[in-house]
Amino acid sequence: MDETSASVWLETSEPCEVVVEAGEVRSAARTFTVHGHHYALVDVEGGGTYRVTLDGETVWPLPDHPPSRIRLLGPGGPRRVLFGSCRTSVPHDTLHTLSHGVDVLRAYGCSLMELPEDRWPDLLLLLGDQVYADEPSAGMLEFIRNRRDEEPQGEVVDFEEYAELYRQAWTDPEIRWLLSTVPTAMIFDDHDLRDDFNTSATWREQMDGVPWWRRRVVAGLGAYWVYQHLGNLSPRDRAADEVLTKVCAAEGDAAHIVDAFAEHAYQVPADSRWSYARDLGDTRLIMLDSRCSRQLDPADRRMIDPVEWEWLTEQLRRDGAERFVIGSSVPFLLPAGIHHIQTWNEALARGAWGRTAARWSEVLRQAVDLEHWSAFRRSFDDLSRLLAGLGRPVIILSGDVHYSYVAKANRLPIYQLVCSPIRNPLSRTLRLANIVAQFGIATLVGGWVARLARIPRPLFKWRITNGPWFSNAIAVLSLGDGSVSARWDTATATEVSEITTVELPEVSPAR
Repeated sequence: MDETSASVWLETSEPCEVVVEAGEVRSAARTFTVHGHHYALVDVEGGGTYRVTLDGETVWPLPDHPPSRIRLLGPGGPRRVLFGSCRTSVPHDTLHTLSHGVDVLRAYGCSLMELPEDRWPDLLLLLGDQVYADEPSAGMLEFIRNRRDEEPQGEVVDFEEYAELYRQAWTDPEIRWLLSTVPTAMIFDDHDLRDDFNTSATWREQMDGVPWWRRRVVAGLGAYWVYQHLGNLSPRDRAADEVLTKVCAAEGDAAHIVDAFAEHAYQVPADSRWSYARDLGDTRLIMLDSRCSRQLDPADRRMIDPVEWEWLTEQLRRDGAERFVIGSSVPFLLPAGIHHIQTWNEALARGAWGRTAARWSEVLRQAVDLEHWSAFRRSFDDLSRLLAGLGRPVIILSGDVHYSYVAKANRLPIYQLVCSPIRNPLSRTLRLANIVAQFGIATLVGGWVARLARIPRPLFKWRITNGPWFSNAIAVLSLGDGSVSARWDTATATEVSEITTVELPEVSPAR
């Protein structure tokens, strides 16, 4: 969504012509086919309630739900941005609510149906782990067992299974209505592909030796391109996408085109860009791929490769934005203690204390997920310098860690807002372990071991100002004409309730 148009993404059961009618505006597109599944993207120049027809048959809106609306953005951009990450797709019965908690995104969609339109969010950002390909639900496991008996039985392995994974994640009626009404942008994290995806060169070497991994990663990136990435792009960017042009021009199934693209994107990450930017009024949204674009050479580890870094630098230095909102699936500013532990671990894994320590440090890195920006210290320092020198406010939105918090850079208008999980809570034992390890022991030990390994101090200091909160949650970033704030909400079986609201004074417009 922007000030002039909206893009409607959908999957259909058969090839057909898709028509979206919004007021007096009628927009149409033909479906394209990938691995036997049919998709369309329809660009609509207009707003208001809309309906969808397939070959003349009305299929949307749903009969028992409010009509879906296209609400074009005003000149100031989005006023309310909903964001979160890490959502498992399990049933909503009592048993799964006890084990996984309430699905806050679904609960938010239900509450939205009762709210006046002027209180709806203008944008939903999903910051990773939209699906869990390596932790399938009971329903997904049954689907896998019914179509194959080879390994891996406990993981999604091809495009057909990915398509079912997305179907199960997004076809609750309340979720479908929410996604049809609130404009959505997404970026992937590891579980969209596999836990610890691209953690290190060693992890990648280990996975490349697994017989089914190549088929899995090609399917995962191809499905991500279809189900998430295409809908992120502006109409102009999609028109310039060579892969989409070939897919739409293909006669019959274009699976071979998507598979070839996905394999090349995995083998040569610098040739493909999953990151994207949208200017939304006076806010520039930059959604940053902090998974596939990693450079894993131990001698020159980077969170994003040089090609991606040049693109990011251009987006941040280009004029036209009063503030930046950066989506990175993994947090940039962690609790200070665990930041130091991660930089120390990276140094040891690189050989700072010898080969034996390097081997055990790699084991530790994979075992406890030491793979955030601080574990790619060169990129952390480069981004610190870039953000500190901008002279404009920066809000970084992240997920991944399964707790929520706010971090603030000292004397700089840089905020880190984390909201995780939407529905995948830590057990009470792991919550306590995280509090002790990340906010207790690590705070005392982290700085000491970093100095012991002679690791330079960061360019600036920061602190956790609010949190952590471990509930399933969704957050709302308010970017009004007055103060800028962020609110975290959780949910019970019957209602959405506020956890806290935090003012961001250094991001607010000058008065």
